[in-house]
Amino acid sequence: MSKCSNGLNHFTRMNGYHFARALGGWASSVTFYFVCTTIVVLASCKEDPVNAVVYDPTPFLLEFGGFPPPPLPADLVLTEAGVALGSMLFHETALSGDLTQSCASCHQQEFGFSDPNTFSIGIDGLPGRRQAMTLANLAWHRNGFFWDGRSPTLRDQALRPIQDPLEMHETLDNAIAKLRDKPEYADAFVRAFGDEDISADRIGLALEQFMITLISNDSRFDRYQRGELLLTESEARGLALFNTEFDPLGVVKGAECFHCHGGFNFTNDRFSNNGLDAGPPFADEGRYEVTGNPGDRGKFLVPTLRNIAQTAPYMHDGRFATLREVIDHYDHGVQASPTVDPLLQFSIDPGLQLSEQDKLDLEAFLRTLSDEAFLGL
Repeated sequence: MSKCSNGLNHFTRMNGYHFARALGGWASSVTFYFVCTTIVVLASCKEDPVNAVVYDPTPFLLEFGGFPPPPLPADLVLTEAGVALGSMLFHETALSGDLTQSCASCHQQEFGFSDPNTFSIGIDGLPGRRQAMTLANLAWHRNGFFWDGRSPTLRDQALRPIQDPLEMHETLDNAIAKLRDKPEYADAFVRAFGDEDISADRIGLALEQFMITLISNDSRFDRYQRGELLLTESEARGLALFNTEFDPLGVVKGAECFHCHGGFNFTNDRFSNNGLDAGPPFADEGRYEVTGNPGDRGKFLVPTLRNIAQTAPYMHDGRFATLREVIDHYDHGVQASPTVDPLLQFSIDPGLQLSEQDKLDLEAFLRTLSDEAFLGL
């Protein structure tokens, strides 16, 4: 659409009715004049090829920062326009039933794209079932999304909070209708997909593109690995404890963290019962609700530890407010159950028996995983 016809349509739509009302008895003659003028103006309008909105296939180049290439969906094409549209939608409150909440409301950048509340509160004042997970490095997830892995793809995950009665509580049809009423989205969808059609599939795809770009790879630990700085003595000792197995004889200190939180993204991307409760039954059955497999009772996705100092509270139910509480749990607080991860056998009371200095060192190391650029600090 040309600038000329765009402006004219906007004027007639927003001002024509009020203009005629204001003129009272003169409305009919003025209307005739306005129609004639409109015809002349439209006849003089031509498409402006320079400023026409068109599909923009410019690729979006992910910066892996030394990470291995992620296993992206085969049908996903990352473009700058698609990522930009996804960012718009991520911050769009029209996706919620009462126009007050967006994805960003519960996934706040300064908190590692998570929520500082134990449970996010939806538009009806109701709390969610589980703590909002961080969105860091989702491009490398391969075993489903959410704590229980119920969404097989990121684009599917993106649409669920919109429809959840405990969260944004809106239908996809209503959300689409509201986006169609916003002129800026017509252009954005043309740039991202080639035409103005707004659909649930395209909303999911755009959100997926944006969230895949949320890569955290420039923490102090990353810089240490690149040889750009040295860790403090406490941080280095915490790293050693993190990556060392527990020695039942007590000759070598080890905290055994790396088994579940190893690799560049500090997660094995698996589902695990980390001994929060004795069961079954468990207050939250976790992965079992999706699979129906008794062996999955009480299991949840192992989250990344990147930006862990900013993503409190911790665990699927937000029960731990501090890193020290988390460390204490893995030191001696793991509860035995038929599905508890065997790797945590030494964390059942009396546990690892880490010293106060051990715990301070572990916490110091965990804080090196904070990425200020990712956090917008």
